[in-house]
Amino acid sequence: MAIAAITGGGRRPPCRRGPAAVAPPVRLSCRCGTYPVPRRNVLSTMLSTSTVILFGSKQITLAETTGATFREYIDTFDGYSFLYPKSWIQVRGAGADIFFGDPFVLDENMSVEISSPSSSKYVTVEDLGPPEKAAERVLQQYLTEFMSTRLGVRRTSNILSASSKVADDGKLYYEVEVNIKSFASNNELAVMPQDRVQRLEWDRHYLSVLGVENKRLYELRLQSPEQVFKEEEGDLRRVMDSFRVNKTLSEARCGDFGIPNNGSHQFRVRARFH
Repeated sequence: MAIAAITGGGRRPPCRRGPAAVAPPVRLSCRCGTYPVPRRNVLSTMLSTSTVILFGSKQITLAETTGATFREYIDTFDGYSFLYPKSWIQVRGAGADIFFGDPFVLDENMSVEISSPSSSKYVTVEDLGPPEKAAERVLQQYLTEFMSTRLGVRRTSNILSASSKVADDGKLYYEVEVNIKSFASNNELAVMPQDRVQRLEWDRHYLSVLGVENKRLYELRLQSPEQVFKEEEGDLRRVMDSFRVNKTLSEARCGDFGIPNNGSHQFRVRARFH
């Protein structure tokens, strides 16, 4: 009855709605004014998150901070650390101990390789010989991995530099840079030689840092297309310079805390931001 009194005792007339307002389309741009914004900063400035990820016996804590350029990956279980661009993502199943890649440039990535503890007893990186000899070993390893069974594929390679340095942790590291180009023909089965012309299919720059700790050989690998390397050389060299090898927590700390070193303990791996 109260409702009837309010509406005048009759049925409420149907509500007529005007056309729904349509929000203007959102446009995202990689340029602000006339100043270009690096593509990896577009993604990173959109994220602000904190998460914990478990990789087998490794636990990684990620805490995103807007404005940071690099994350620091610290693996206390295997004993190494490095910086990497915060917009890069981890790639699973790549065969390396850890692998990160640029989601915008698929040929740009980084990884860490570690020798087996049961088959290697390295004392120092000088066990590889001088830097020049280590560079030949690195290059040969790359060429072996890139070996192709396709007809008409040709690879050219060049060692750009090989050097050694003592980092701020007092340890000796080798740094190696190589360039590898791949040529191929799209018509290798053609009868006429002029129809079997080989063309450049990729041109890449490789950076490697070698270090020894825990009687194991560690190698940080960076791969980038040459054109991209010219644009991002500063960032890639910072990643290269940041690589450190450390005593594993199981070896260096278990005895200090009275923990038996039986391999049954899990240790935290953290990612910090710079």
